[in-house]
Amino acid sequence: MGLLEFTLRIFAALLFGVAIGIERQWRQRSAGLRTNTLVSLGSAAYLLISVSMTETAGDPSRIAAQIVTGIGFLGAGVIMKDGLSVQGLNTAATIWCSAAVGSLCGLGLFREAAVVTAAVMLTHLLLRPLGQKVSSFTLIKTAATQIDYLFTIKCKVAAENHIRVLLVQMLGNDEKILLKSLSSDDTEDIDTVVITAVIQSFSQQDSLIERAASRLTIEDQVIKVSWEIIGTQSEL
Repeated sequence: MGLLEFTLRIFAALLFGVAIGIERQWRQRSAGLRTNTLVSLGSAAYLLISVSMTETAGDPSRIAAQIVTGIGFLGAGVIMKDGLSVQGLNTAATIWCSAAVGSLCGLGLFREAAVVTAAVMLTHLLLRPLGQKVSSFTLIKTAATQIDYLFTIKCKVAAENHIRVLLVQMLGNDEKILLKSLSSDDTEDIDTVVITAVIQSFSQQDSLIERAASRLTIEDQVIKVSWEIIGTQSEL
């Protein structure tokens, strides 16, 4: 095999790898532009090594089998388990397909490589919204998660009533949350008081709680505002 043919096949693998990688980079996946390009490029290079060593057809099928095994380890690196959910399977499958594209380019099967590249990109672009649509019609009832937030405000005694009213106005009338309790406790400093509120929600409302905390911090006689999650419970 001449240098020109070798370069052509490597360049084709690079281009097809870039095409797949651009879509992955756009989706902000862990294996993006460079990863998919290098996988495609490396697969082509390994097959071309086999072909070039014998100056005939070589035995690329043996190299291809080893590429499939090697890509399995690379794909395992992007799969992460988070509780009962698994993330990264789609990314790992894309890397696997990029290796197939590179292998086709290494064998000089450019049209076939183009077809596989187009199929991979169409799978991501077209089947993603379809998958989301199908998921919305799932027959499995999703477990509702009850979250309890503890809201704590340290302020001057003179501002206690004002802060309590303000807190009720911000959190007590929101349909997403339930104000379960609101109390005040004295501190060692007779001029200050600590107001605590327990807020219940059936979905994550961190941004809502944080906005309320930010609003209270600008009050003149408020010394400290903090919040935390004190409990979660899943219900079917």
